[in-house]
Amino acid sequence: MTTTSSDLAQLLPAGRVIGDPARLASFAHDEAAGASYALPTAVVQPRDTADVAAVVAYCAERGVPVVARGAGTGLSGGANATDGCVVVSFAAMNRIVHIDPDERLAVVQPGVVNDDLRAACAAKGLWYPPDPASAPWSTIGGNVATNAGGLCCVKYGVTRDYVLGLEAVTGRGEVVRLGRRTAKSSAGFELAGLLVGSEGTLGLVTEVTLRLRGERAQEHTVVGYFDDLPSAGRAVAQVVACGVVPSALELVDRYCLQAVDAWKNMGLTDSGNVLLLARCDAPGAAGAEEAGTVLACFEAAGATWAARSGDPTESEALFAARRLVYPALDRLGMVLSEDICVPRSLVPDMLARLERTARRHGVRIAGLAHAGDGNLHPMLVVPRGDERELAKGREVFEEVVDQAIALGGTVTGEHGVGLLKRRGLAKEFGPAVMDLHRGIKDVWDPAGILNPGKIFTA
Repeated sequence: MTTTSSDLAQLLPAGRVIGDPARLASFAHDEAAGASYALPTAVVQPRDTADVAAVVAYCAERGVPVVARGAGTGLSGGANATDGCVVVSFAAMNRIVHIDPDERLAVVQPGVVNDDLRAACAAKGLWYPPDPASAPWSTIGGNVATNAGGLCCVKYGVTRDYVLGLEAVTGRGEVVRLGRRTAKSSAGFELAGLLVGSEGTLGLVTEVTLRLRGERAQEHTVVGYFDDLPSAGRAVAQVVACGVVPSALELVDRYCLQAVDAWKNMGLTDSGNVLLLARCDAPGAAGAEEAGTVLACFEAAGATWAARSGDPTESEALFAARRLVYPALDRLGMVLSEDICVPRSLVPDMLARLERTARRHGVRIAGLAHAGDGNLHPMLVVPRGDERELAKGREVFEEVVDQAIALGGTVTGEHGVGLLKRRGLAKEFGPAVMDLHRGIKDVWDPAGILNPGKIFTA
């Protein structure tokens, strides 16, 4: 059964439903290059949980698909609209409800921007660690949906590690509260954790209770340049083997550095072909000692130049440059971005496989990685509108996904499955585990209306 914006407008207070086709297009897809999408029938902009519950209940009764949307910064097509769907945009549910310094937790609506929450926490001497590269724009709801990570997750974990509790609307339109606010609990199944990473297929999250940490200790930055990816990969493996857990360990190859230089003229390519950026934040003298160990690992692995950065402004500029890689490449064409994760000790092997794959297909694969936890983001830039090159790029990355799985890795470290990783996920999990996932979805979403077609192959 179809629905219209006028039908939905009768359910909600004025101004919360968009039906103008000219405006609907801006809600049709996320940033996943080449992922399919359709124009939604309507966009709903709820202000509270009651709005969301009313919309979902209405759609469940009529079999109308519902697609949740945060800031649209996703890279897997998870927020892409489907035929006849209603998009629920959480942009207006952007209130930080409460920050509790004593319990070290925050209660927020899903539309709160990651960096806004981090700034509000910092003002109270607290820290929210998950920091995806899209943190200036991405929202907590979207971070929860994909179990987002970021630069510091090598030491401090990903979004799931900070979600204490959730309020959500299930596929029946029922409002449920899951999880806890206490330091621990053994009551029942971990249903809040189940929703983290579910990409809107099990429920629409309307409030999140997050664990916070105290202020960070001073960070010590180590910079290393290498001739090639395998030698940089060996440096990563040596850091892992020595037992130091840096608060960040990022890899950026020459192609990425050149793209940022062409845009911002930062001189990043002057010292080598591959850049490793590390930070250590152990308290007191231990932080400087850890940084010294990382520096020794870089040098032993064959760094052409390596040093500790004693200038905080310079250090911040280097990490800011790392965050600029994706938009810098996007200036050159359509960016196909992968999100594989392999065991940390096998990062050199995976980097070597990427180089061989690029040579075999006659393409240039840009190398970017959260190298400290094995999460690699190889990228291909193809001409916009060139369907043949787009198809070729997708073929290359399907091969890359299979290589990661062969090394005991996973198809996605933090971007989510969405539309683009469905084949790889089915291969990684196998039929029995996929059936378990489908069974869980059937319980939460019996009408099958929540983000249909995402995560699961047909």
